[in-house]
Amino acid sequence: MVEQLLINNDDYYVPDANQLVTEDDTPVDNFASAKQQRLLVSSLYSSLQQTFLAEANVGIYYTDLQPPIVPDVFLSLDVQVPENWCEKQNRCYMVWRFGKPPEVVLEIVSNKEGDELGKKLQIYEHMRASYYIVYDPNQQLGEKVLHVYELRGRRYFESQETWLEQVGLGVTLWEGEFESRHDTWLRWCYQDGTVLSTGDERASQAEQRASQSEQRASQAEQRAQILAERLRAMGIDPDTI
Repeated sequence: MVEQLLINNDDYYVPDANQLVTEDDTPVDNFASAKQQRLLVSSLYSSLQQTFLAEANVGIYYTDLQPPIVPDVFLSLDVQVPENWCEKQNRCYMVWRFGKPPEVVLEIVSNKEGDELGKKLQIYEHMRASYYIVYDPNQQLGEKVLHVYELRGRRYFESQETWLEQVGLGVTLWEGEFESRHDTWLRWCYQDGTVLSTGDERASQAEQRASQSEQRASQAEQRAQILAERLRAMGIDPDTI
């Protein structure tokens, strides 16, 4: 249990950030989970144009007199990290400071100890995160690889839809390479199923487009040269046409 002091902030009380544990530097992730988290977070920052905050392994304080919960990944729309993020009250996600919980919280199952479908589900439901996603790549919790819960009223209901209407994004399983590792990955996607690109993918796509443009220009030049030679063979000067 985290001890907190309350400070008066004009018309209401908020927990004193100086009494909160904002980070404990405890390493808990494995290679696969850490890489998956980077993919989910980095593709958002590479692709989305709106204001948002997305992070991995950052604590969320959601209520008074309770320790924070630390989702593997969260996404909160229309908020951003304060300019001075070194100040104690700005180091983690405090719901009362940002004015809202994240829209999406996501847990990646590594073993059966996390209780993702039990206690954590109840906490995120109480927090009122719009969507709770449980990704179980090794099927530790059962046959389903992906669980998507949507908040309806005060309760979570498991949905068969992977399109998150309230955030304008979906999630999908995608097979391919990320950071030199070919595997099946959980990725954000648009409604047509197109995945959000990472920075490296966007750079690669730009290089491919540039290469294709060069090839088209080279082919056009070759066709022009062939046409000019044919005209000269017919006694026509192409430069005078």
